[in-house]
Amino acid sequence: MPVVEEPEHLSGGRPDGGAVPSSVSGPGVDSTQAGSTSEGGLPEPPAAVPLLAPADGIPPVCATPDEVAAAARRLAAGSGPLAVDAERASGFRYSSRAYLIQLRRAGAGTFLIDPIPVTEALGPLAEAINGLEWILHSADQDLPGLAELGLRPAKLFDTELGGRLAGFPRVGLAAMVEQLLGRALRKGHGAADWSTRPLPEAWLNYAALDVELLPELHEAVAASLADQGKTDWAAQEFEHIRLAEPAAPKPDRWRRTSGIHTLRRARQLAIVRELWITRDTLARGRDIAPSRILPDSAIIAAANADPKSIGQLRELPVFGGPRQRRHSREWLGAVERARALPDEDLPRMSQPYEGPPPVNRWERRDPAAAARLTRARAAMTGISERVAVPVENLLAPDLVRRLCWDGLPDYRLGPESAVEAAETIEGFLKSHGARPWQRELTVDALAGALTEAPAQ
Repeated sequence: MPVVEEPEHLSGGRPDGGAVPSSVSGPGVDSTQAGSTSEGGLPEPPAAVPLLAPADGIPPVCATPDEVAAAARRLAAGSGPLAVDAERASGFRYSSRAYLIQLRRAGAGTFLIDPIPVTEALGPLAEAINGLEWILHSADQDLPGLAELGLRPAKLFDTELGGRLAGFPRVGLAAMVEQLLGRALRKGHGAADWSTRPLPEAWLNYAALDVELLPELHEAVAASLADQGKTDWAAQEFEHIRLAEPAAPKPDRWRRTSGIHTLRRARQLAIVRELWITRDTLARGRDIAPSRILPDSAIIAAANADPKSIGQLRELPVFGGPRQRRHSREWLGAVERARALPDEDLPRMSQPYEGPPPVNRWERRDPAAAARLTRARAAMTGISERVAVPVENLLAPDLVRRLCWDGLPDYRLGPESAVEAAETIEGFLKSHGARPWQRELTVDALAGALTEAPAQ
């Protein structure tokens, strides 16, 4: 194969890929070194040092196959884990695809890759990085879109989830960078329309900074987890996220239309459903966020008004606007389909559910299950406080509800049944995906709580 020369803009940069030294390097640093003293004589923590631009400047965007291949070679020649981030266009586009990929590795530097023009040319990049450990912040947000491009980590470290397990009260990227590294990241363009081309320089600066300190943050979070004996817990959680399958679409998503709770008739719900489906079809075909096709408020207004003609439809808020008028026939057709449905085909007023009913109905439907849930929640809160892990990370709240509703047979109340209950709970949690560290922490406490005689 012919040798492809590296583009000129990929030949520079710091050889170690390092970040600007911080005034605070993480746990164990003496916070009095740069701090002032308060009136009470206690040291004030030093002010965070603003991080305004990448240490090596804003890297040019790789947007051709040659540039991506050269970036892949540089990254493959680097060392250590790979810092990864991706920017999507949530709120602007229907898809969750990545519109910019940020990568940083020691010895290689930072790379910004536009995957849109090179989607079919990412093979060299996948070959270079898929065998590495990736560092992401809130990995579950970005991994699905990256997987669509053939980019998947061999190992994962999630600094956001690691921060939760380590007990940090704030786990946003900026908050953790400030607390652990003494640097201040500006909030900026995370909610921007990253499908915009060309991307503004200020956005690229923001994007590069998102991975600038991830390697340092990884080291600080890993050290905190190790100090607390939670390294294995975190490894199990990271692997669970890495291997997670994409979530199946929830049924009856149209019922999440904002304002639907104000409707009182099944025929109105049918109008909402038909308009929602029509909007979703248009949004998917044009890759535009559904709310930008038609807001929820307009759907609810049509369900209340039940327009009989295009003229009546266009008198409603939003439907008379220039963007919606072109689809007037489609919107009215949705309303007419709902109006023509026989009564037996109308949607139910209450939302169907799988598994336990809403908790606010438990006391009436099954008081014993409601009492079990109260005791289970108290046990989980106790564990959470003892190990400094948020209760929702110990076990998914829905899993606790399912256990208390139908996961246990009727045991004799009392301590003699706790051993038998523990075996049942262990099997139930395992079958529903609870990791070993979670079961080790929670099974005995839940068994004791769920076989305890309720107070008289």
